[in-house]
Amino acid sequence: MGVMVASTPETSERVELGTTVTAARVWQTVVWNDPVNLMSYVVHVFREYFGFPRARAELLMLAVHHDGHAVVAEGAREQMELHASAMHDYGLWATVREAPQ
Repeated sequence: MGVMVASTPETSERVELGTTVTAARVWQTVVWNDPVNLMSYVVHVFREYFGFPRARAELLMLAVHHDGHAVVAEGAREQMELHASAMHDYGLWATVREAPQ
């Protein structure tokens, strides 16, 4: 029994692929101000869940309080959705949005 080897004819045709590379989109988890949670609790959540140092957690909490919202994380959409879900579990209002370019 012989071995059959398939061969393909060579072609001089060349296919050029596009050279543009699209960067991966960056998404954000945004925590919104609410009339329910105490500022100290929001700091606690940011420290416990994200592991932020007290100073950063307080700055983000003040942004939520004074500006109405704060971006607490950036990255892949799936990870930001997990963060938003975790914030909901803690009783905070959070959404996911695409980061501005």
